Amino acid sequence: MARLRYISYSPHRCSVNTDHIVWTSVTTREGIEGLPQIIWQDSMPWREANLWAMQRATEREVCIDTVRSNMTSILMYANWLEQSKTDWWYFPVKKADRCLVRFRGHLIVQRDSGLIAPSTATQRMRDVINFYRWLRANGFLTSDWPLWKEKFVSINFTNAVGFDRTIAVQTTDLAIKNRKLNIEKLEDGLIPVSAEDRDKILEFARDNASWETYLFLMLGFYTGMRIGTLSDLKVETLRRAVPDPQSRDLYKIAIGPGARPSVKTKFGVTGFAWITKPHLELILIYVDSQQRQDRVSKAKEQNKNLVFLTRHGNPYTTGNTEKSSALNVEMHNLRKKSKATGNNFLEGFYFHRSRATFATQLAILLVPIAGVVNALAIIKDALLHKDEATSLRYIKFIERTPAKAKIANEFSRVFLSILSEGRSDDE
Repeated sequence: MARLRYISYSPHRCSVNTDHIVWTSVTTREGIEGLPQIIWQDSMPWREANLWAMQRATEREVCIDTVRSNMTSILMYANWLEQSKTDWWYFPVKKADRCLVRFRGHLIVQRDSGLIAPSTATQRMRDVINFYRWLRANGFLTSDWPLWKEKFVSINFTNAVGFDRTIAVQTTDLAIKNRKLNIEKLEDGLIPVSAEDRDKILEFARDNASWETYLFLMLGFYTGMRIGTLSDLKVETLRRAVPDPQSRDLYKIAIGPGARPSVKTKFGVTGFAWITKPHLELILIYVDSQQRQDRVSKAKEQNKNLVFLTRHGNPYTTGNTEKSSALNVEMHNLRKKSKATGNNFLEGFYFHRSRATFATQLAILLVPIAGVVNALAIIKDALLHKDEATSLRYIKFIERTPAKAKIANEFSRVFLSILSEGRSDDE
């Protein structure tokens, strides 16, 4: 499968001197740290896509995090191209056989089966279309017929002072509408897994995944920290963990821009994350292990203090993104191994769901003991939510779940009794 790599880009200018080319560093332009680049399965770069990312980042059209997000969509497209053995320039006369049309159908199938969110399908298709607009505008792709049909959609809205306004938005017939699925989701559109599946996932990861992946999952399930926060954890952060005054087996670690050392969090919220004593001790054992020291030896000086590094000595995430290509590859391989053994508890599971699972299990424990009001405050602090509305979703979720289970059981009982009565009448 294709991979997304992040490089340190330094602007250079080339000149031809007689029989050789000379590259000269351009000191008047700033470099870019963490520029996303796509590498095909055969280790060759996708030059057109990489040039698109470089141009947008260097010309400051958008921020680098937006470029990374767009390139994640292009990565998904590249993986589909390789799996379907399709060329990105394949646009035959028959519309149904064109690469973009087929990829659109692939996204719709994934959306309808619940593998990706409707908003994700919409965004991926939009990013791919924007990439093809750039390809045509810069002469990298020519076609004897239109790649899609352009159209304009009018959007009505009311501004801040109450006036009605209408704006025209350019779109195409390949765009995917953002139709939300009728599935109950929590923070960031996540769905938790059951405690039973959580234990199965951790046990399977312990035996079949790398030590780092297992620790990532363990911390995700039992601390609720996001991938961006876990990837930015410092060794000093763990060593400065303080025991909770009310429980000797529970520790708190400071995270956020206000912590020392600072640890990245979403929206820049500063606070404390909970971690149990056994989990903290296990992470500290890993910190001092030879396996981690081998990775530290390959890392740049500014990254040596990170708890988690890839086997090449790089951080798992770059910038403020919540996505990690290295961890995504690990999770993909873990799901394949699980499927090969006939297990389905990893089907459709992604790392981000570990956070929703932690919050849900925390709410299940707290509400009967502390009540809704106190549970709401504790959940908000434990997950560093910026507002209580997000925390309240978890409480409402666990309150509705038993009612739904009771209704389902009652429906099944009535339905089965009707079936049994029907069989008796037939006899």
